[in-house]
Amino acid sequence: MNKPSELTFFHAPHSRSGAVRVLLEELGVPYRMHVLNLKAGTEYDPAYLAVNPLGKVPALKDGDAVITERVAIHIYLPDRFPQAGLAPALDDPSRGPYLRWLAYYGACFEPAVMDRYLKHEPAAYASSPYGDFDTMFKILTDHLEQEGPWMLGERFSSADVLWGAALNWTGKFGLIPEHPAIRAYVERYLARPAVQRAYAADAELAAAQEADVAV
Repeated sequence: MNKPSELTFFHAPHSRSGAVRVLLEELGVPYRMHVLNLKAGTEYDPAYLAVNPLGKVPALKDGDAVITERVAIHIYLPDRFPQAGLAPALDDPSRGPYLRWLAYYGACFEPAVMDRYLKHEPAAYASSPYGDFDTMFKILTDHLEQEGPWMLGERFSSADVLWGAALNWTGKFGLIPEHPAIRAYVERYLARPAVQRAYAADAELAAAQEADVAV
């Protein structure tokens, strides 16, 4: 396997890559960070498009391997560094539910949230990947109420880094309904030292980028 020092993380503050920065903090592994400035459009530089042709963050390079897509990175990194205990092993009974909730975020939650935000006419239930927003959302909140405090019960995992970040920003901007189970879950997430370190560092990075653009 490649050495941990060969990790390169492509990141922009105040973007979807923020959760991966938290994940790297939780893992406690060394990495190089390649910072992109979305307001300056550097994600469309040819050098970065060679990494991710979509021009999106996050992206990760581990030696010669390139990993894009948030869910893929949240699966890859904890398996790459199992000593941190952020993913159930392949033979652990909770591995299936863990993968389920990671996939549910990308396949159901985010598409449903964006359709609702953009006021897209919903597809027929049978044709929609998430059914309908209310059903999708109730499945999530029922799970948090019945199985919490984390997505795997008492065990904190990479799935919680992904969901904690997502529920924090979608709730902050009013993209999802208020719900006590989500509010409590986000509060637990924001109290974690790794989250606080990553968010503070990102706030400094964003401020520096704002100053650069203003010049």
